Amino acid sequence: MIRYVPKPEDFAPLATGSLTGDAITRPPIGYWKDVWTRFRKNRLAIIGFTVLAILTVAAIVGPMISKWDYREIDFGHANELPSARHWLGTDYMGRDMFTRLWMGTRISIFIGITAAALDLIIGVIWGGVSGYFGGLVDDIMMRIADILMGIPYLLVVILLLVVMEPGLGTIIVAMSITGWVGMARLVRGQILQLKEMEYVLAAKSVGASPRKIILRHLIPNTMGVVLVSLTMSIPNAIFGEAFLSFIGLGVPMPLASLGTLANEGYQVLLVYPHNMIIPAVAISLLILSFNFVGDGLRDALDPRLRQ
Repeated sequence: MIRYVPKPEDFAPLATGSLTGDAITRPPIGYWKDVWTRFRKNRLAIIGFTVLAILTVAAIVGPMISKWDYREIDFGHANELPSARHWLGTDYMGRDMFTRLWMGTRISIFIGITAAALDLIIGVIWGGVSGYFGGLVDDIMMRIADILMGIPYLLVVILLLVVMEPGLGTIIVAMSITGWVGMARLVRGQILQLKEMEYVLAAKSVGASPRKIILRHLIPNTMGVVLVSLTMSIPNAIFGEAFLSFIGLGVPMPLASLGTLANEGYQVLLVYPHNMIIPAVAISLLILSFNFVGDGLRDALDPRLRQ
Protein backbone atom coordinates (compact mmCIF):
# COMPACT_ATOMS: atom_id res chain seq x y z
CA MET A 1 0.00 0.00 0.00
CA ILE A 2 1.42 3.33 -1.08
CA ARG A 3 0.97 6.24 1.33
CA TYR A 4 0.84 9.77 -0.01
CA VAL A 5 3.09 12.21 1.78
CA PRO A 6 1.69 15.77 1.69
CA LYS A 7 3.92 18.42 0.21
CA PRO A 8 4.15 22.09 1.29
CA GLU A 9 2.66 23.29 -2.01
CA ASP A 10 -0.49 21.29 -1.25
CA PHE A 11 -1.29 23.78 1.50
CA ALA A 12 -0.76 26.99 -0.48
CA PRO A 13 -3.29 29.70 0.50
CA LEU A 14 -6.12 30.40 -1.90
CA ALA A 15 -6.17 33.58 -3.91
CA THR A 16 -8.23 36.45 -2.48
CA GLY A 17 -10.60 36.46 -5.45
CA SER A 18 -11.67 32.87 -4.81
CA LEU A 19 -13.25 33.79 -1.45
CA THR A 20 -15.89 36.15 -2.81
CA GLY A 21 -18.57 33.49 -2.62
CA ASP A 22 -18.20 33.32 1.16
CA ALA A 23 -18.15 37.09 1.70
CA ILE A 24 -20.89 38.69 3.80
CA THR A 25 -22.88 40.88 1.42
CA ARG A 26 -24.59 42.95 4.15
CA PRO A 27 -23.27 43.78 7.61
CA PRO A 28 -25.50 42.56 10.45
CA ILE A 29 -27.83 45.19 11.90
CA GLY A 30 -29.91 45.27 15.06
CA TYR A 31 -33.64 44.64 15.17
CA TRP A 32 -34.73 48.21 15.92
CA LYS A 33 -32.29 49.65 13.40
CA ASP A 34 -33.82 47.39 10.79
CA VAL A 35 -37.30 48.54 11.87
CA TRP A 36 -36.28 52.19 11.45
CA THR A 37 -34.75 51.45 8.03
CA ARG A 38 -37.98 49.91 6.79
CA PHE A 39 -40.13 52.56 8.48
CA ARG A 40 -38.43 55.45 6.72
CA LYS A 41 -38.97 53.77 3.36
CA ASN A 42 -42.73 54.18 3.88
CA ARG A 43 -43.50 57.60 2.42
CA LEU A 44 -46.92 57.97 4.02
CA ALA A 45 -45.46 57.11 7.43
CA ILE A 46 -42.71 59.70 7.04
CA ILE A 47 -45.24 62.31 5.88
CA GLY A 48 -47.44 61.52 8.88
CA PHE A 49 -44.47 61.70 11.25
CA THR A 50 -43.40 65.05 9.75
CA VAL A 51 -46.90 66.53 10.02
CA LEU A 52 -47.15 65.33 13.63
CA ALA A 53 -43.82 66.96 14.45
CA ILE A 54 -44.91 70.24 12.84
CA LEU A 55 -48.26 70.26 14.66
CA THR A 56 -46.63 69.44 17.99
CA VAL A 57 -44.03 72.19 17.65
CA ALA A 58 -46.71 74.66 16.53
CA ALA A 59 -48.92 73.70 19.49
CA ILE A 60 -46.04 74.45 21.86
CA VAL A 61 -44.63 77.56 20.17
CA GLY A 62 -47.80 79.05 18.61
CA PRO A 63 -49.38 80.51 21.77
CA MET A 64 -45.96 81.85 22.80
CA ILE A 65 -45.33 83.87 19.64
CA SER A 66 -48.85 85.28 19.51
CA LYS A 67 -49.46 88.62 21.20
CA TRP A 68 -53.00 87.60 22.06
CA ASP A 69 -54.11 85.50 25.01
CA TYR A 70 -56.47 82.65 24.20
CA ARG A 71 -58.83 83.88 26.96
CA GLU A 72 -58.83 87.54 25.90
CA ILE A 73 -62.32 88.73 24.87
CA ASP A 74 -62.86 91.66 22.50
CA PHE A 75 -66.45 91.98 21.31
CA GLY A 76 -65.45 94.94 19.17
CA HIS A 77 -63.55 92.57 16.85
CA ALA A 78 -65.85 89.54 16.94
CA ASN A 79 -66.00 87.20 13.93
CA GLU A 80 -63.29 88.97 11.97
CA LEU A 81 -61.81 87.36 8.88
CA PRO A 82 -58.09 86.48 8.80
CA SER A 83 -55.97 89.63 8.67
CA ALA A 84 -52.58 91.01 9.67
CA ARG A 85 -54.01 91.76 13.13
CA HIS A 86 -55.53 88.30 13.65
CA TRP A 87 -53.86 85.75 11.37
CA LEU A 88 -56.75 83.27 11.47
CA GLY A 89 -59.49 85.74 12.37
CA THR A 90 -61.51 85.83 15.60
CA ASP A 91 -64.42 83.89 17.05
CA TYR A 92 -67.85 85.12 18.16
CA MET A 93 -66.34 86.64 21.32
CA GLY A 94 -63.46 88.35 19.55
CA ARG A 95 -60.82 85.86 20.76
CA ASP A 96 -57.84 85.28 18.49
CA MET A 97 -58.34 82.06 16.51
CA PHE A 98 -54.62 81.53 15.86
CA THR A 99 -53.84 81.38 19.56
CA ARG A 100 -56.91 79.31 20.38
CA LEU A 101 -56.20 76.86 17.54
CA TRP A 102 -52.72 75.98 18.80
CA MET A 103 -53.83 75.97 22.43
CA GLY A 104 -56.65 73.61 21.45
CA THR A 105 -54.20 71.43 19.52
CA ARG A 106 -51.94 71.30 22.57
CA ILE A 107 -54.81 70.21 24.82
CA SER A 108 -56.10 67.62 22.34
CA ILE A 109 -52.63 66.09 21.89
CA PHE A 110 -52.09 66.06 25.66
CA ILE A 111 -55.42 64.32 26.30
CA GLY A 112 -54.83 61.82 23.50
CA ILE A 113 -51.30 60.86 24.60
CA THR A 114 -52.16 60.77 28.32
CA ALA A 115 -55.29 58.65 27.83
CA ALA A 116 -53.42 56.28 25.50
CA ALA A 117 -50.54 56.00 28.00
CA LEU A 118 -52.96 55.04 30.78
CA ASP A 119 -54.57 52.48 28.47
CA LEU A 120 -51.10 51.12 27.73
CA ILE A 121 -50.06 50.78 31.38
CA ILE A 122 -53.32 49.25 32.62
CA GLY A 123 -53.86 47.07 29.55
CA VAL A 124 -50.33 45.63 29.47
CA ILE A 125 -50.34 44.77 33.19
CA TRP A 126 -53.87 43.34 33.14
CA GLY A 127 -53.38 41.36 29.94
CA GLY A 128 -49.91 40.15 30.99
CA VAL A 129 -51.09 38.80 34.35
CA SER A 130 -54.24 37.27 32.86
CA GLY A 131 -52.43 35.54 30.00
CA TYR A 132 -49.52 34.24 32.09
CA PHE A 133 -51.47 32.66 34.95
CA GLY A 134 -54.46 31.49 32.89
CA GLY A 135 -57.12 29.26 34.41
CA LEU A 136 -59.41 30.80 37.01
CA VAL A 137 -57.35 34.01 37.19
CA ASP A 138 -57.74 34.49 33.44
CA ASP A 139 -61.48 33.78 33.56
CA ILE A 140 -62.14 36.29 36.34
CA MET A 141 -59.98 39.06 34.86
CA MET A 142 -61.43 38.68 31.37
CA ARG A 143 -65.01 38.65 32.64
CA ILE A 144 -64.31 41.93 34.43
CA ALA A 145 -62.94 43.31 31.16
CA ASP A 146 -66.05 42.09 29.30
CA ILE A 147 -68.33 43.85 31.80
CA LEU A 148 -66.44 47.13 31.39
CA MET A 149 -66.54 46.81 27.62
CA GLY A 150 -70.31 46.35 27.78
CA ILE A 151 -70.86 49.67 29.59
CA PRO A 152 -71.74 52.48 27.14
CA TYR A 153 -68.81 54.86 26.86
CA LEU A 154 -70.94 58.02 26.84
CA LEU A 155 -72.81 56.88 29.96
CA VAL A 156 -69.52 56.54 31.84
CA VAL A 157 -68.51 60.07 30.86
CA ILE A 158 -71.83 61.58 31.89
CA LEU A 159 -71.78 59.81 35.27
CA LEU A 160 -68.22 60.94 35.96
CA LEU A 161 -69.04 64.52 35.02
CA VAL A 162 -71.89 64.41 37.54
CA VAL A 163 -69.66 63.01 40.29
CA MET A 164 -66.45 64.87 39.47
CA GLU A 165 -65.78 68.44 38.42
CA PRO A 166 -65.49 68.97 34.65
CA GLY A 167 -61.88 69.25 33.52
CA LEU A 168 -59.00 67.58 31.75
CA GLY A 169 -58.56 65.00 34.51
CA THR A 170 -62.21 63.95 34.37
CA ILE A 171 -62.10 63.46 30.61
CA ILE A 172 -58.88 61.43 30.76
CA VAL A 173 -60.22 59.21 33.56
CA ALA A 174 -63.52 58.72 31.74
CA MET A 175 -61.75 57.69 28.54
CA SER A 176 -59.38 55.34 30.36
CA ILE A 177 -61.98 53.46 32.41
CA THR A 178 -62.97 51.33 29.43
CA GLY A 179 -60.27 52.27 26.92
CA TRP A 180 -57.66 49.81 28.25
CA VAL A 181 -59.77 46.70 27.58
CA GLY A 182 -58.71 46.40 23.93
CA MET A 183 -55.03 46.67 24.87
CA ALA A 184 -55.47 44.04 27.59
CA ARG A 185 -57.04 41.58 25.16
CA LEU A 186 -54.25 42.13 22.64
CA VAL A 187 -51.49 41.60 25.22
CA ARG A 188 -53.24 38.55 26.68
CA GLY A 189 -53.35 36.90 23.25
CA GLN A 190 -49.64 37.53 22.74
CA ILE A 191 -48.73 36.24 26.21
CA LEU A 192 -50.71 33.02 25.69
CA GLN A 193 -48.48 32.27 22.70
CA LEU A 194 -45.17 33.42 24.18
CA LYS A 195 -45.42 31.69 27.55
CA GLU A 196 -44.93 28.29 25.88
CA MET A 197 -41.65 29.33 24.26
CA GLU A 198 -38.37 27.68 25.27
CA TYR A 199 -36.83 30.75 26.87
CA VAL A 200 -39.82 31.10 29.21
CA LEU A 201 -39.56 27.44 30.21
CA ALA A 202 -35.83 27.94 30.79
CA ALA A 203 -36.53 30.94 33.02
CA LYS A 204 -39.00 28.87 35.03
CA SER A 205 -36.50 26.04 35.39
CA VAL A 206 -33.91 28.31 37.00
CA GLY A 207 -36.47 29.59 39.51
CA ALA A 208 -37.41 32.97 38.01
CA SER A 209 -40.48 34.50 39.66
CA PRO A 210 -43.68 35.11 37.64
CA ARG A 211 -43.16 38.86 38.05
CA LYS A 212 -39.68 38.65 36.55
CA ILE A 213 -40.81 36.41 33.69
CA ILE A 214 -43.69 38.73 32.81
CA LEU A 215 -41.71 41.98 33.02
CA ARG A 216 -38.38 40.81 31.58
CA HIS A 217 -39.26 38.12 29.09
CA LEU A 218 -42.89 38.28 28.01
CA ILE A 219 -43.92 41.95 27.89
CA PRO A 220 -40.77 43.15 26.05
CA ASN A 221 -41.52 40.62 23.31
CA THR A 222 -45.01 42.05 22.83
CA MET A 223 -43.78 45.63 22.39
CA GLY A 224 -43.98 45.54 18.61
CA VAL A 225 -47.71 44.81 18.57
CA VAL A 226 -48.28 47.10 21.55
CA LEU A 227 -46.56 50.07 19.87
CA VAL A 228 -48.73 49.69 16.78
CA SER A 229 -51.85 49.52 18.93
CA LEU A 230 -50.69 52.58 20.89
CA THR A 231 -50.34 54.68 17.75
CA MET A 232 -53.93 53.74 16.91
CA SER A 233 -55.19 54.48 20.44
CA ILE A 234 -53.94 58.07 20.40
CA PRO A 235 -56.09 59.22 17.44
CA ASN A 236 -59.06 57.36 18.91
CA ALA A 237 -58.62 59.30 22.15
CA ILE A 238 -58.24 62.60 20.27
CA PHE A 239 -61.40 61.93 18.28
CA GLY A 240 -63.25 60.84 21.43
CA GLU A 241 -62.30 64.06 23.21
CA ALA A 242 -63.27 66.13 20.16
CA PHE A 243 -66.66 64.40 20.11
CA LEU A 244 -67.25 65.04 23.82
CA SER A 245 -66.27 68.69 23.46
CA PHE A 246 -68.45 69.06 20.38
CA ILE A 247 -71.55 67.93 22.30
CA GLY A 248 -70.67 70.12 25.29
CA LEU A 249 -69.13 67.49 27.61
CA GLY A 250 -65.51 68.42 27.02
CA VAL A 251 -63.06 70.80 28.64
CA PRO A 252 -64.65 73.70 30.51
CA MET A 253 -64.24 77.34 29.51
CA PRO A 254 -62.00 79.24 29.09
CA LEU A 255 -59.96 76.20 27.99
CA ALA A 256 -60.46 75.18 24.39
CA SER A 257 -59.75 71.91 22.62
CA LEU A 258 -60.16 71.30 18.91
CA GLY A 259 -63.59 69.83 19.59
CA THR A 260 -64.62 72.96 21.46
CA LEU A 261 -63.46 75.16 18.57
CA ALA A 262 -65.37 72.99 16.10
CA ASN A 263 -68.51 73.28 18.24
CA GLU A 264 -68.21 77.06 18.41
CA GLY A 265 -67.54 77.29 14.68
CA TYR A 266 -70.52 75.07 13.91
CA GLN A 267 -72.82 77.68 15.46
CA VAL A 268 -71.80 80.24 12.81
CA LEU A 269 -70.95 77.83 9.99
CA LEU A 270 -73.14 79.46 7.34
CA VAL A 271 -71.87 82.98 8.07
CA TYR A 272 -68.23 82.42 9.11
CA PRO A 273 -67.27 78.98 7.77
CA HIS A 274 -63.55 79.44 8.51
CA ASN A 275 -64.26 79.16 12.24
CA MET A 276 -65.45 75.59 11.64
CA ILE A 277 -63.11 74.59 8.82
CA ILE A 278 -59.84 75.47 10.59
CA PRO A 279 -60.26 73.21 13.69
CA ALA A 280 -61.83 70.47 11.54
CA VAL A 281 -58.74 70.42 9.30
CA ALA A 282 -56.48 70.30 12.38
CA ILE A 283 -58.40 67.30 13.79
CA SER A 284 -58.24 65.52 10.44
CA LEU A 285 -54.49 66.11 10.08
CA LEU A 286 -53.82 64.80 13.60
CA ILE A 287 -55.86 61.63 13.16
CA LEU A 288 -54.58 60.89 9.64
CA SER A 289 -50.96 61.47 10.68
CA PHE A 290 -51.20 59.08 13.63
CA ASN A 291 -52.87 56.49 11.41
CA PHE A 292 -50.12 56.79 8.78
CA VAL A 293 -47.45 56.39 11.46
CA GLY A 294 -49.29 53.40 12.91
CA ASP A 295 -49.55 51.72 9.50
CA GLY A 296 -45.84 52.34 8.92
CA LEU A 297 -44.90 50.84 12.26
CA ARG A 298 -47.10 47.82 11.63
CA ASP A 299 -45.33 47.11 8.35
CA ALA A 300 -41.87 47.82 9.79
CA LEU A 301 -42.41 45.52 12.77
CA ASP A 302 -43.84 42.65 10.71
CA PRO A 303 -41.19 39.88 10.82
CA ARG A 304 -42.49 38.43 7.56
CA LEU A 305 -41.29 41.56 5.73
CA ARG A 306 -37.81 41.51 7.24
CA GLN A 307 -35.07 40.82 4.72
